[in-house]
Amino acid sequence: MGIIQKQGIKSSYFIFLGFLIGAVNLLVLFPMFFSKVDQGLVRAMIDIGATLSVFCTLGTLPVVYKFYPFYNHYLGNKKNELPFITLMINLIGFGLLLLIGWQQKDFIIRKLGKSPSLATYFNYVYPYTFFILIFYWLESFAWGLQKGVLTNFLRETAVRVLTTILIIAFGINWIDIETFLGLFSCIYAVPVAILLYNLTQSGNWSFQSIKISSVTKRLKGRMISFALFVFAGQFFNLLARTNDTFLIIGLRGLSDAGIFAIATYVSAILEIPQRSLNAISIPVLAESWRKKDIVNIKNIYNKSVSNLLAIGLLLFGLIWLNIENLVSFLNWISNKQSGGYDALIPLIFIMGLAKLIELGTGVNGQIIGTSSYWKFDFFTNLFYVLISIPLNYFLIKTYNLEGLAYSNLIGAVLYNSIRFGFLYRKFKLQPYTWRHGAFMLLCIVLMLSVHQLPQASNFFLNILSQSFLYGFGFLALAIWINPAPEILDFMRNLFTEKIPGFFKKK
Repeated sequence: MGIIQKQGIKSSYFIFLGFLIGAVNLLVLFPMFFSKVDQGLVRAMIDIGATLSVFCTLGTLPVVYKFYPFYNHYLGNKKNELPFITLMINLIGFGLLLLIGWQQKDFIIRKLGKSPSLATYFNYVYPYTFFILIFYWLESFAWGLQKGVLTNFLRETAVRVLTTILIIAFGINWIDIETFLGLFSCIYAVPVAILLYNLTQSGNWSFQSIKISSVTKRLKGRMISFALFVFAGQFFNLLARTNDTFLIIGLRGLSDAGIFAIATYVSAILEIPQRSLNAISIPVLAESWRKKDIVNIKNIYNKSVSNLLAIGLLLFGLIWLNIENLVSFLNWISNKQSGGYDALIPLIFIMGLAKLIELGTGVNGQIIGTSSYWKFDFFTNLFYVLISIPLNYFLIKTYNLEGLAYSNLIGAVLYNSIRFGFLYRKFKLQPYTWRHGAFMLLCIVLMLSVHQLPQASNFFLNILSQSFLYGFGFLALAIWINPAPEILDFMRNLFTEKIPGFFKKK
């Protein structure tokens, strides 16, 4: 797992930096300058654009992930026509979207009756969808060329820096809300230009060939079948993860969508290590399946579970212990926008648990998706949609936003349990040991103990004191139990020179 570990660490730096910038945007600047309705409007554009862009790919991205190594191996980059074919399909998908959007414009506006602002500015969704579509297309090839660090920087850090600039421009009245949305809808144009330049200059990616090769003729049947199944599975998975936003917009309006956006973002902090690992692991897993190297696949699975679970427990504890401090800060900074962020406390806790469960199952989805059993990915994602949409609808009608959080938790448990069972049954892959259980129980005890300590009157002091106590206790437990050896090895290398003898290798 050397390549994955090395690039994963680099990617994590950029993703953490991006999340810090995003946290300033979402938790400070947006509440300071935007109403909850406008915050919900931006979140709606992001979720709708992400969902529609996956639809526009028409299944090309999983084809690139799985078959690009074959094209490079047999054709090289000069005669590789996969970039041209997949771009044409993506543009056809976007053309279909524009046609459907134009034909169903009145229906869309009517369904957005409780969110009139979104109906007014809905056309800005289309350029946002287009640029993120082209970015996803370029990113799929960049992953195959092991440029996941660059793509993570562009997607996680650069986009959020550009968002900060736009928010500040709005906050000091340089632009109005319509100009902000117009510029925001084109925000991925800059990462697209940078990534396109990097790929063309690398010498390993070419857009020159448009002639259908013997590889395409030989693999087209498998690629079409693979694309249809995996595309449907990925689209269903994304729909299952974003339909909650659509239901909030339709049933409760943009103000609640703004609250839910904050809860989603804070809980998504737990995804940071997983997102960097996914980008790096996909090409390595695809190559391992090609070589039938089940030993390396098992090694990747085991280490992904150990590392992600340990990091997830650290992040979940820090988030849970500081939820009340976060809410106090948001109510204070947004006083002129009427505050009212108390609903975040149960939302973040429940949604954080759901993310922790996903982390604790490692790269199970990537292993299945790159294997010969990739059709199972489709069926599990279909199952996820079939349970999430009615469950979301019922629970939001009955328990409001908190119901959606419970729906996320239930869906995560069922979805990942099925995938874990499949990998165990088919390949005898079982990554858990007694260390994982012991470490998790002791971390829970540590969280409860720190939570019971007296709190300072200032929420900034609370954040520092609780975070330090939990972080120090977590480090002591990690050294004692050693649930993730790679993390401790990294920390030893990082701190040995600064604190000689602090880490003792067992």
